[in-house]
Amino acid sequence: MAVEAAKKYPVSSEELARFGNLGRETSTLTVLRHARIAEKLGLSATDHKALDLVGQAEGPLTAGRIAELTGLSTGAVTGVIDRLEQAGFVRRVRDQQDRRKVHVEIAPLDEERLVPLFQSALDFTRDVLERFSSEERKIVERFQKEMLNELRNEILGESRLG
Repeated sequence: MAVEAAKKYPVSSEELARFGNLGRETSTLTVLRHARIAEKLGLSATDHKALDLVGQAEGPLTAGRIAELTGLSTGAVTGVIDRLEQAGFVRRVRDQQDRRKVHVEIAPLDEERLVPLFQSALDFTRDVLERFSSEERKIVERFQKEMLNELRNEILGESRLG
């Protein structure tokens, strides 16, 4: 059974520029927001995002996998893991089948410390979503999912960066 290609619509240079500018500003403000959160947690922005990657994983990750996901060297990742472990956010766990292999997993988190840091984002997301109909939200969600898929492919897969 053949997979049908997604329909494509023309995009003007003006539209592309507008969306590019929106994406750039969103990216910048998101990085700044997460840098503030990282600072409040006593982490660097890199450590904070590495923690986020470990937290989103479906299970513990090896240092090598964290290096692949972040693009950092394995040596840099060792430092990240050391700092996250020292701060109480992750722990190293030996693999049960191969004791030479070490996994990194999220340590039990202090919800009272973390929830307030992210609550404002949930609040304004809800406030903005309330301005869109259910059908409009589906379109926005579809757009965001497509953008995330492209970013994942670029960062984790076949890079267009060369």
